[in-house]
Amino acid sequence: MQTTLYYGSAVSLVLLILFCVAWELVLDPLRPGGSWLVLKVIPLLLPLRGVLKRDIYTMQWSSMLILLYFTEGIVRATSDKGLSATLGWVEVALTCVFFFCTIFYLRPFKQAAKKIAQQAIQKASK
Repeated sequence: MQTTLYYGSAVSLVLLILFCVAWELVLDPLRPGGSWLVLKVIPLLLPLRGVLKRDIYTMQWSSMLILLYFTEGIVRATSDKGLSATLGWVEVALTCVFFFCTIFYLRPFKQAAKKIAQQAIQKASK
């Protein structure tokens, strides 16, 4: 199960990066020929290496970063028309896959850390 969740996180992040580049350069750019909005993928590149290496800290903060892309997807899906609205919903779907796979992947690690902290507190209080 953990392996599936990890692959869900990693694949959805890579797909989101590729999707955002394609959206802003080819599929439905704001201006013909592409737009500078393609630079929005740069923040997604920052956690890529850590996510691919299964770094827990990187996966934690990237699960919060991805919410910015969720927000953009919702705004564009509900305010744009035509293809751009559809692409907004695709962005929302990819961000949801990443977010939930990452959260559930990290859950056992967080539970283990909480248990260790409780043991340390009990040991210190004796």
